[in-house]
Amino acid sequence: MAFAITQTCCKDASCVSVCPVNCIRPTPGERDFGSTEMLHIDPQTCIDCGACADACPVDAVIPVDSLTAAQREYADINSAYFAHSEKEPQTEPSETGGHGPIFHDWGEPVFERVLPPDFGPLRVAIVGTGPAGMYAAEDLLLHTRAEVTLVDRLPAAGGLVRYGVAPDHPSTRKAGDTFARFHTHPRVRMHLGLQVGKDVTDGELAAHHDAVIYAVGAASDRRLGIPGEDRTGSLAATTVVAWYNAHPEVAPDAVDLSAERVVVVGNGNVALDVARILVSDPESLADTGIARHALAELRRSKVREVVVLGRRGPDHAAYSRSELLALKQLPEVDLVVDDHDPRIGEAIDLAGPNDKAAVLQGVTREAVDWSVSPGAAGRRRRIVFRFLSTPQELCGDECVRAVRVTGGHGELEIPAGMALRAIGYRGVPQAGLPFDEATGTVRHESGRVAGKTGTYVVGWIKRGPSGGIGANRACAAETVGSLLADAVAGALPAPTVGPKAFRRLARRRRRRR
Repeated sequence: MAFAITQTCCKDASCVSVCPVNCIRPTPGERDFGSTEMLHIDPQTCIDCGACADACPVDAVIPVDSLTAAQREYADINSAYFAHSEKEPQTEPSETGGHGPIFHDWGEPVFERVLPPDFGPLRVAIVGTGPAGMYAAEDLLLHTRAEVTLVDRLPAAGGLVRYGVAPDHPSTRKAGDTFARFHTHPRVRMHLGLQVGKDVTDGELAAHHDAVIYAVGAASDRRLGIPGEDRTGSLAATTVVAWYNAHPEVAPDAVDLSAERVVVVGNGNVALDVARILVSDPESLADTGIARHALAELRRSKVREVVVLGRRGPDHAAYSRSELLALKQLPEVDLVVDDHDPRIGEAIDLAGPNDKAAVLQGVTREAVDWSVSPGAAGRRRRIVFRFLSTPQELCGDECVRAVRVTGGHGELEIPAGMALRAIGYRGVPQAGLPFDEATGTVRHESGRVAGKTGTYVVGWIKRGPSGGIGANRACAAETVGSLLADAVAGALPAPTVGPKAFRRLARRRRRRR
């Protein structure tokens, strides 16, 4: 019995560091690390020790014999990675003259921390308690004697793990439990509901600490830039995600599900998350962490069809194979590919076993008649993929009534009462920090903020909105490495205020509201 890595893989390589036989690839030392959608276990090398399953923060590692029917395909996905990879598992000669797996001791994917023995504890503030900020905190707490101040403008810690993960992905949300153990660490002080730039200035934060790390993510979304985008019924998909996760800055009545057809522009994982939630049986979500107001709205929802609109073809879609596979398992929901362009079917039919377009093989393909009501008698709820189509306008008077698209054989209007843009998150300017409007990031070098000694960035505000939970681990390692190198070099400005003063300042500012 081997183990397999499944849909919820976060790629933070915790499993790699504990595997005794090097059967999990790609490893942090390999070129492909960070570029694959998930990590993979070689069934020929796995010795069934279960160390990887114990280490996984999101319960993605499961014995092959225990995979459900919906998960069985992951055994093949894991095996196929090694069958089609040009790299062979590393081996070394055994005592009998043959070759076997190397038994090794993988270190965590962090930079070496070499500090002088007499180096005193640093006081470091981290703004943001999502994965990026918490990986930085973990690195500092486990490898140095640093005292860490966690600051978050929201009333609950977690960032996108708390407010961005779909409620029907409880295993992914469990990553938050791993980070939460550091919230009560004896060298941590946490201040929630405190906004830098509003309640305290960046200068005040810096004056109380040796260094400040901004891990504020990408709080906004990218716009389509087409006519009608501000009509009623046009929303960012990120708003819908925040709405069903009870984000305190999104009103309970922000989303109206009275339309039968919804068009989601974009074909990344956020687009699929929103599409899946909108057509799922609300009762299947009742025992998840979904917001009560969202569950109530879903129960009275009239949505019967979600159209996932992509400018590119199925061979270049941005979503992951695992998220697409999850859609195929939705009960009482049909998947349809709008076969309006012969290139679409060709891309699906010619897809290789490791190509994401291959997941659509066997899915119904038809030329969709958009004049037929999604609520027509006998029709089940469904998700329609329309590739090779570019939105040109959200049509209507005050409210959205259709999405005009071009592609394939020309131009058409898809009737819809709601249009959601899901074309990516975007960072927003931070008070006192140099901001690059083109990339939506803070200007930096290896995490060091340009022109701001002692100030650093990590996560999406550093590298842009790409990569999942695990990608932040190596990102945080680089930033913390830069910070510690500066500390050893004596380049950090010393705090001008005592260690307890910031706590008093934070309390005063919160009372002032």
